[in-house]
Amino acid sequence: MSRIAIPSMIAAEISSRAEQVEAAIALLDGGATVPFIARYRKEATGGLDDVQLRTLQERLSYLRELEDRRESVVKSVSEQGKLTPDLEAKFLGAVTKTELEDLYLPFKPKRRTRAEIARENGLGPLAETILTDAAADPEALAAAYLGENVPDVKTALDGARDIIAEGFAENAETLGQLREHMRSTAVLKASVVPGKETEGAKFSDYFDHKEAWSKAPGHRVLAMLRAWHEQVISLDLEIDAVDPAPVSRAELIVAHTNGVSGSGKAAAFLGAAARWAWRVKLRSQLTGELIGEARERAEEEAIRVFARNLKDLLLAAPAGNRATMGLDPGIRTGVKVAVVDGTGRLLDTATIYPFQPKNDVRGATETLRHLMRKHNVELIAIGNGTASRETDKLAADTIADLAEPRPIKVVVSEAGASVYSASEIASNEMPDVDVSLRGAVSIARRLQDPLAELVKIEPKSIGVGQYQHDVNQHRLAKALDAVVEDAVNAVGVDLNTASAPLLARVSGLGSSIAEAVVAHRNANGPFASRSQLLKVSRLGDKTFQLCAGFLRIRDGSEPLDASSVHPEAYPLARNIIAACGRDLRSLIGDKAAIKSIDPRTFITGDFGLPTVLDVLAEFEKPGRDPRPAFKTATFADGVNEISDLKPGMTLEGTVTNVAAFGAFVDIGVHQDGLVHISQIADRFVKDPSEVVKAGDVVKVRVLDVDAGRKRISLSMRKDGGAAAPAQKSMGQKPEAASRRDTDRHTRPQRQPEGQSALAAALQAAMRK
Repeated sequence: MSRIAIPSMIAAEISSRAEQVEAAIALLDGGATVPFIARYRKEATGGLDDVQLRTLQERLSYLRELEDRRESVVKSVSEQGKLTPDLEAKFLGAVTKTELEDLYLPFKPKRRTRAEIARENGLGPLAETILTDAAADPEALAAAYLGENVPDVKTALDGARDIIAEGFAENAETLGQLREHMRSTAVLKASVVPGKETEGAKFSDYFDHKEAWSKAPGHRVLAMLRAWHEQVISLDLEIDAVDPAPVSRAELIVAHTNGVSGSGKAAAFLGAAARWAWRVKLRSQLTGELIGEARERAEEEAIRVFARNLKDLLLAAPAGNRATMGLDPGIRTGVKVAVVDGTGRLLDTATIYPFQPKNDVRGATETLRHLMRKHNVELIAIGNGTASRETDKLAADTIADLAEPRPIKVVVSEAGASVYSASEIASNEMPDVDVSLRGAVSIARRLQDPLAELVKIEPKSIGVGQYQHDVNQHRLAKALDAVVEDAVNAVGVDLNTASAPLLARVSGLGSSIAEAVVAHRNANGPFASRSQLLKVSRLGDKTFQLCAGFLRIRDGSEPLDASSVHPEAYPLARNIIAACGRDLRSLIGDKAAIKSIDPRTFITGDFGLPTVLDVLAEFEKPGRDPRPAFKTATFADGVNEISDLKPGMTLEGTVTNVAAFGAFVDIGVHQDGLVHISQIADRFVKDPSEVVKAGDVVKVRVLDVDAGRKRISLSMRKDGGAAAPAQKSMGQKPEAASRRDTDRHTRPQRQPEGQSALAAALQAAMRK
């Protein structure tokens, strides 16, 4: 493969044409962002969407790294004087990093091995003779190689075996076939470490667990790896465990791929060397590799789940520009109260103490009512942490006696609010507000506009992931940043009200230019048009091109600035308006008039059909927001604690997290319940995200409650939650992990006893 072949390879993977990929690569290399390319360069890429472009970007990086490594490998082998035309062709034909490294392994500089020592002792010719002469007698040959460092025949034969086994273990064909064999037949085996049964009770599902490596779901792999890290279980791969043959399939692969055959003494010696190479060298090495593969596969799934949940949360329905009261529940330290206006500007704060030890319910109620009347509060956002249900009841009692229209109370996720409160962003926004009160402000704002508020928090701190602390943090951050970027640009940003953190996520801007935009706005007043952005320090033509279409100006001097029509397409928009003989304001929203327009008549050399259709769609619904309408869940009265739950109860709740094995639902008892994938619907569901997403309001039925382990089993099935068919995969059990279990993580301090060799391989895999 060469760089020339990269577009063709990626095109096959994303179901597109090579020329589409080439155009996208050119745009990316030119500094364009994925949102900009997906939205405003459809003609160039043939309409590649943001999902295809993200995959393209990731694969492009991998394949370019592969090419760089290939060049390095070929150069290294050439400098050793060992590069043959056949070997070079193999290097050029490698399509993965693993395949390339397998081919390079025999030529890779390595530390002084037993085989190298044997060569230094002159045993290389002995090994070569045994390999090439099937009729030879190794013991007879070995007698000729005795000397100061080789005192006897056994030492000579051991040295020859070391040399031969190293060659077997470095054979690319051997490694490839063994991997495929292990991938298809290996079994993950977990066993409890004696004495850890009580301490590791939350991992009891894996105390005696087996399942096929190839079928192990990511969440179970991560759970087992966490249990292994915490020294609760031992973990191994069983290879050919059920094969009764005296020589295992893996050992036969080593022998056959290295040409070991026949029945003479040399063949017997080579067969023993093949078995030794498998047991001593290859088994632990490849076990570590496959555990690493399983971990990477699981991480990819976990990152994908986190990214999907984050996207759903960011694109959750905004309650809108209404005066909102935020309540950050607390018991001993009190409930923190903040009131913001429709734009999110802080108006007032307070701290009330309705719970122990003060129990000042009357004073708390009076304070809340006073603030509600003073600021015409329309919404009450209640954090879902400790004392959430008690605070929710307090709010309900408080508004019960108010005249209509009463404020609407909503319980919202407060995940990440404490992180935001102590952040530099919060300090800059509210320098004179106590840290403890900033969380209430964030809770209020995230009800008004989840996207605008949540972008201020590091995505990993929002807490909608599956084993998020166990995965590669760099890859996780990169994936989540892409989700935030796509979400922000899909919705669009009000240039005159957006915070610097929100602007920083707009295509082409970044933190420093976003701050410059806010500074210019503060110094000169609101922007009257998009074109005024060019007056911002360090914001040049290229940046303007990338960001302008995603920024909105309401009631500005140019009506089109309130739309997603890019300034470069304004001539097209004006031609359409002129052809209709209408004013833009009268044309906007007139579906009949817009439907009557033939888009093909406006195609020019500068604007293709995709751009024309986008402009017409924007005229039909300008500044369209892809987010759904605002909707809230109603928690059941009298159900405040896990102890209040009884099997058979039907409740309403909000989906907080969707994992591969099911969905977590907040039903108002301080502990999310789990709707296992088998209970998501009355039909077979492969992926829970097919049915629900984070933020959905759903009806659930309580199946089981384990108060001791804080586990709540729920069902969304209409048949009453009948038991799902038994799972057929070896050792598989319905997941019982609570959401708290999926987010905890403790680093190991030492290895479990009896696992040293495998542990070393696993640790090596974990470090990759």
